[in-house]
Amino acid sequence: MRLDNYTLGSYTPGATLWQQLLWYFVGQPLFCSYWLPFSRLKVWLLRSFGAEVGQHVRIKPGVRVKFPWRLSVGDYVWIGENAWLDNLAAIKIASHVCISQDVYLCTGNHNWSHPDFQLITAPIEIEQGCWIAARAVVGPGVTIGKGAVLGLGSVTGRSLQAMTIYTGNPAQPLKQRII
Repeated sequence: MRLDNYTLGSYTPGATLWQQLLWYFVGQPLFCSYWLPFSRLKVWLLRSFGAEVGQHVRIKPGVRVKFPWRLSVGDYVWIGENAWLDNLAAIKIASHVCISQDVYLCTGNHNWSHPDFQLITAPIEIEQGCWIAARAVVGPGVTIGKGAVLGLGSVTGRSLQAMTIYTGNPAQPLKQRII
């Protein structure tokens, strides 16, 4: 592959340069800080930068969001320490979802068969009532079906069925989730 020929193609970050710089130098450092552990301030910051955030959202210290203007979070969502929402494309998290600590939601990848390592982005959608357990990884274009669980350290690059518990790398269905 030829990285010297790499370009972003038609991709754009989705905000003006000044908005990006303001988020990078002011918003993100405050948002990610362990010195400001209050969820209300974090929610206010996200909303100030264009995110749609519902009511009673809990965001722990160390959470990173690449582009808040590409984030939608429902009501009663918990986002654990050091989660990384790497949203080159949209991330939509429905209500009553738990994103545990160190989870990585990745909306971008590269085409390894393209000579110039072309960027590929695709949204992630996490439907209502899901639990993404600690250190799990969700790849671009994935939908996590309503009530599904992605277990500890599991990795998925494909969509998961509703009310099913998945574990492993790659994540495989373990059993139905019964509440």
